[in-house]
Amino acid sequence: MIQTRTIRPEVMRTKTIRAALFAATMLFAAAAIAQAARPAPELKKLDVFVGQWTLNGNMKAGAMGHGGSMTESEKCEWMEGNFYLVCNFDYKSSAGNGVGLSVMGYSTDLKAYTYRQFNSYGEFEDAKGSLDGDTWTWNSEQTMGGQTMKWRFTMSITSTSSYTYVFDMSLDGTKWSTVMDGKATKK
Repeated sequence: MIQTRTIRPEVMRTKTIRAALFAATMLFAAAAIAQAARPAPELKKLDVFVGQWTLNGNMKAGAMGHGGSMTESEKCEWMEGNFYLVCNFDYKSSAGNGVGLSVMGYSTDLKAYTYRQFNSYGEFEDAKGSLDGDTWTWNSEQTMGGQTMKWRFTMSITSTSSYTYVFDMSLDGTKWSTVMDGKATKK
């Protein structure tokens, strides 16, 4: 014989009220998180890079190789939420061809722009950036052959559809050598 339990109405009301309060608390918490998670206003400055770009560069002969030309096609668009600008690119150069992905954002903790890039050679780069007028400067360190190299990538916005760039490297952060320079044009 199966026994059934009768639940008193006041117990049922208490459980229902607790469940309703828990659900309401979770909804309010989710709304507060969504409201707090807004893109930093500094991110709007990255809008200049949204779109399809063609980059043409001149690699200098030196420690990084024999030099030559480089072309790159890049498409940049905001990830849903507008916290990160995601760029997919493919490049052709005298040093080789490949594809890559970069992600730009802004760190309110560091008070700096962020840049992360991954390419089909298995390389990755992390950089911090700043904006001064119409000039973006990205700085990073990378270990190559057991030696730490500093690099700087400077982009000077010349119009809403173009910028010039210079890629410099240094062993000590004081003496810089230009590795590549060029121009980017928005399609």
